[in-house]
Amino acid sequence: MDTTPDVRRVARGIARRAYRPVRLLLGYAARLRLPFRRTPTSVFGGGRGTPIDRYYIDQYLSRFGAVKGYSSGAIQGRVLEIGGRYYIDRFGAFDDTPGLGVVTQVDVLHVNEANPEATIVGSLTGPPVLPADTFDCIICTQTLHEIYDYQAALRALHAALAPGGVLLLTTPGITRACSRDRDEWGDWWRFTGSAVRRMLEEVFEAENVYVESYGNVLSAVSFVHGLAAEDLRPAELADRDIDFEVIVAARAVKSAA
Repeated sequence: MDTTPDVRRVARGIARRAYRPVRLLLGYAARLRLPFRRTPTSVFGGGRGTPIDRYYIDQYLSRFGAVKGYSSGAIQGRVLEIGGRYYIDRFGAFDDTPGLGVVTQVDVLHVNEANPEATIVGSLTGPPVLPADTFDCIICTQTLHEIYDYQAALRALHAALAPGGVLLLTTPGITRACSRDRDEWGDWWRFTGSAVRRMLEEVFEAENVYVESYGNVLSAVSFVHGLAAEDLRPAELADRDIDFEVIVAARAVKSAA
């Protein structure tokens, strides 16, 4: 009896199993084009899809919107966003009848009048422009790294919150240089979770500060190389490793007393 076909089948099966790790590695390399590229695929993933840092910011801030019948959310009342109203509009609930979980007034702080969404013009470190003890929520995403005196900026944000008000903050961790911001405003800092916690605890009560980070080695390398969130699987983005912080996210509450 000729057993050659069976032998060939077994041999092919062994070869496939032996080659599988190599195939997976080559698949990652083809998908990421690493480590074979010396230049990034794009800037922050622009043109490819959702920048990975913005994907994580969305994941974080989505937790603070109101959910009818479940949670009022922190994005409610009079809300200030730094630079624009993108996240207020995305995650805030609007209704003609003020109430818990409803955004009743939107304000936008921008450094100059070039932004048509700005309702308050000025700097977080210049002459005070924010009314004191006013905002129920302030959203400040990817901003502190552009401000040399970030401690003064945090003090201004704290002063502008109403008692019991909430600051929702994100900062960059592992990232490429923000060249447009560098040329326009400055690009001074990168932050770790430990640094953000200590910075906030110098302004807010320590028990009112909550800090977490998003990212892992794969998403960090992908972000630096200009890949987008759509280039990775959801599970690959979801893994968190504090040794590879793509963004640091924080919630700080102003003492009610």
